[in-house]
Parts: sequence; structure tokens; C-alpha cells
Amino acid sequence: MNYLLRRLLATLPVMAVVAVVVFLLIHLSPGDPAALIAGDLATTEDIEKLRAALGLDQPLWRQFALWLGRLLSGDLGISIFTQVPVTQLLAQRLEPTLSIAVLTMSLTVCVAVPMGTLAAARAGSWIDRLVMLFSVLAFSVPVFLVGYLLIYTFAIQLGWFPVQGYVHLSEGLGPWLRNLVLPCVNLALVYIALITRMTRATVLEVLQEDYIRTARAKGLGVLPVLGHALRNAAIPIATTVGVGIALLIGGVVVTETVFAIPGIGRLVIDSVQHHDYPVIQSVLLLSAGVYVLINLLIDLSYRLFDPRIQS
Repeated sequence: MNYLLRRLLATLPVMAVVAVVVFLLIHLSPGDPAALIAGDLATTEDIEKLRAALGLDQPLWRQFALWLGRLLSGDLGISIFTQVPVTQLLAQRLEPTLSIAVLTMSLTVCVAVPMGTLAAARAGSWIDRLVMLFSVLAFSVPVFLVGYLLIYTFAIQLGWFPVQGYVHLSEGLGPWLRNLVLPCVNLALVYIALITRMTRATVLEVLQEDYIRTARAKGLGVLPVLGHALRNAAIPIATTVGVGIALLIGGVVVTETVFAIPGIGRLVIDSVQHHDYPVIQSVLLLSAGVYVLINLLIDLSYRLFDPRIQS
């Protein structure tokens, strides 16, 4: 419990800094935010009215205090473009993004960890070279290019999957999965390559330890040896998974754009185009919160893999 409390307290300064940076985003952007939002046809009087409505005519410290107070009460503001509460917009877009993220990381871990372990166990063989070739190619090709290739091959030519769009889970598990296969495969390839290479390197290093050679000398089978090695290599792999989840936030934006999925990634693109600062600020805060939470969970998982870790 003390370990958990220390980690939770360590996240507070991080979120405080993120909140300050996100708030200053609207003030650090070039030009007058009110003029950008009002558009080219707005008069000076219209811009001043908008500045007053947004509270931009007040001192900076007071703007931050009011914004922070609304934030702590759960009020993320109103979208300037749609005039809909930001919390409602995020709630509407959360399911597609969460579905892609969960399925992508599940597919990544289920494929990358066994593949990297197999490559380490067969280091120097054709299997190892094939896995490394796949990792280099998957990590090098841009996500959007792979997405268009998948659409052309499996959606247009073969007709196995829909070209674009999203079906909510409430409409059936089959249609939901069918619409998510291509986006998740597209996004997972990069993270499979990343985690496969880390798993191979870490497991290969552990397999050269003295206790592994002793276990083999005593006649322990291949699978039990790999099990021991994988457990001792779990901490670097878990760290890489956490980094992959953080990178996933940016990858979702590209994937949702390519496959026309109405998730938070598409919401970010639309908000940037319309200078919808309340939505942009809320998404940045949400992304930072998710990133901090994932890192906290990864830190806590270290105790499961190595009980000697105390801080």
C-alpha cells in the first residue's frame, strides 16, 4: 500500500505541470485566439465580444483559476464549433478509440511476445532472421501506407472487410469485430515489431545467464527454461509495452483518419481545423492522464515480476 501511495503522489506534480501547459496552449498559439475562432469575416466588435465570452479579457492568473475550478468539478467546457459540452463529445467518441486501443494491444502482446521469445530461442537461425526482417519492415513502413494497402487488398479486391466506418458493439459482436480487424492489424504491426525486438533482445540476454545454463545441464526442458527466462525478462518487456501504449495515442489519430472511424483521433483533427480550443485542451489532458495511469500500472506490475522492488 505504501508503494502504491508513493506512486500515486508522484503522479500529482506531473499532472499539475500538464494542466499548466495545456492551459497555456491557447495563449502560446500564434495570433489572437478569439480572432482565430471568430474567422476572417468577424469585426473588431465581434472579436471583443468573443474575448469577453471566453474570459480572455481577464488576467491570466484568474483565467487559470476559473479554468482549473471548472476542470476539478468535471466541467470541460463547451465546444466552440458544435456548441456541445466537451464531456458529451468525448463520451460519444470514446468507444471506437477504446475498442481500437484494447484490441490492438491485445493482438500485439499475444503475437509479439511469443515471436520474440521464439527468435531468441532460435538465435542465428532462419527463424530468427525472418522475425527480424519482419520487425524491420513493419517498423519502417508508414502506418497510413499500410492502411491503404490493407484497404485495397482485403476490402476492395477481396471484399472480406468493410472499407471504412465503425459499428458499435451494441449492434453485434460480429459486425463490431469485422469493422475493427483492418484498423487493428494496421496499427498493431508497428507495435508488434517494437515489442518483438525488445523481447528477443531481453530474452536472449537472460538465456546467457549462469542459472539458465545450469537448468539446461540438469535436463530441464526447453519450454520450462523459456518460461523462467521470460519471467526474468518481463520488466523490460512491460516497460516497452507501456511505451507502446503511449505511442498508440498518436497512431490512433492516423488510423482513425485512414479508416474514417469516428473516434477521439478524428475529433482531434476536426478540432484543430476549427480552432476548437476547449476540445483540444480536454483531449490533451485525457491523453496525459491515460499516459500517467499506464505508467503507474506498469510500475505496479514490476512488483509482480520482482517482489524485491520496493520503490
